[in-house]
Amino acid sequence: MVEKEEIMNKLLNGELKLYEIDKFTENTREAVDIRREFLEEKYKIQLTNIANYSLDMDEAQKRNIENPIGTIQIPVGLAGPLKINGLNTQGEFYVPLATSEGALVASVNRGCSAITEAGGANVRIADDKMTRGPVIKAKSLTDALEIKDWIQNNFKELKKAAEVTTRHGKLLKIDPVVVVGRYLYPRFVFKTGDSMGMNMVTIATENALNLLTHKTGAHVVALSGNLCVDKKPSSLNLIEGRGKTLVAEVIVPKKIVENKLKTTTDAIVEVNTSKNLIGSAISGSIGFNSQYANMIGALFLATGQDEAHIVEGSLGITTAENIDEDLYFSVTLPDVPLATIGGGTRLETARECLEIMDVYGSGKVGKFAEIVAGTVLAGELSLVGALSAGHLARAHKELGRGDKSI
Repeated sequence: MVEKEEIMNKLLNGELKLYEIDKFTENTREAVDIRREFLEEKYKIQLTNIANYSLDMDEAQKRNIENPIGTIQIPVGLAGPLKINGLNTQGEFYVPLATSEGALVASVNRGCSAITEAGGANVRIADDKMTRGPVIKAKSLTDALEIKDWIQNNFKELKKAAEVTTRHGKLLKIDPVVVVGRYLYPRFVFKTGDSMGMNMVTIATENALNLLTHKTGAHVVALSGNLCVDKKPSSLNLIEGRGKTLVAEVIVPKKIVENKLKTTTDAIVEVNTSKNLIGSAISGSIGFNSQYANMIGALFLATGQDEAHIVEGSLGITTAENIDEDLYFSVTLPDVPLATIGGGTRLETARECLEIMDVYGSGKVGKFAEIVAGTVLAGELSLVGALSAGHLARAHKELGRGDKSI
C-alpha cells in the first residue's frame, strides 16, 4: 500500500482525486481519515467531532455515501408515550426525534400527552404507492396520442416487463398519461412493500420503457420527467398521493383542551381556519398546516429516511371542529415516502431509533406509518394550541434560547 504521507502530498498537489484514495489504502477507515486530515491541512481547521463516529463506514460506503470524512451528530430527543389506535398497531409508543430546534420535542411531547389522555389517535393508511413519471418524445402530436393509446391498451405487457425486475414491486396503473405538444408524461404507479421503493420503481419503469420504445419507436428523453413528483412540493401529490397517504384524528375533551393545552376549543378552531386554511390559501401554499415538516423532518433524520422527501411530507391539511365543546382535530398527509428496510435504515443509529418503536425490518412499515401520522397529529395539535393561547414566543424564548427569565 502507498504510504499515508505520499497520498496526502498527492492530494495537496492535486495529483490525486478524493474518490481515488480507497485504491491506495488498506481499509475504509484509513481512507476516511486521510480525506478528513487533507481538509484539516488544506484549510488549517480541526474536524475533531466529525471524526468521532460509531457507524460501520465500510458498510455505509457501499450503499449510503461517497467520499466519506466522518459523520455529523444531531441531538435525539424522546416524545411520548403516544397512544395509537390503528389497523397495523395499537398501543403506546415513545418516538425518537432528531432536531436542533429547541422547543420542538417539548411541543410534540405535550401533544402526545393530550392525545393519550384523550384515548389515543385514530390512524389509518388511506393509500400506498410509489411513482415514477418519465418524459417521452414522439415525432408529432398525432404520434404522441397514438403512443398514449398503446400504453393504455397494453398495460398487461408493460406490467410484466416492469415486474420482472423486482420481487416486491407491483405496477398498479399508468395514470395519468399527459400529452403536451409532442411530449408524453406517463405516471407509473407501483406498490413497493416495506421498502420506500424509489430505486425499485426506477429500475422497473426503465424496463417497461424499453418495451415501449421497441414497440412504438418512442424516444425516452428522461427517466424522470417530474410527473412523479419526486422531492418537490406538488398539487398532484396533494391530490393523488405518493408514498403513504395517512390520516390521523382525535377528539380531545373540553377539559383536556383547557387544562393541558391551556386554551379553548373555539380558539383552536379559529386559529386553524384563519392560519392553516385561509392563510395558506392567500399565500399560495399547498401545505394547509402549521408544521408537518418539523415532525416529518425530525423522524426522518432519526430513522434513516430519505431527508429530501421531507418536502413531500410537509404537504397536507389540518382540520379542527367544535363538537359539543370538545375538539375534533385531524391531519391528512397524502405524500409520505417511508421505509423500514433498505436505504438509510441500515445505518446503526437509524436502526436503533426504529427499534425504539419496534418498527425495524420487514413487515413493519404499516406500523411505522401509523406512528408517524400520530406524531404529526401531536405536534400539530400542540402548536395550534400554543398559537391560540399566545404561548408560542414564550416557549421558544425559554426552550429555543435558554432564557428562563420569563
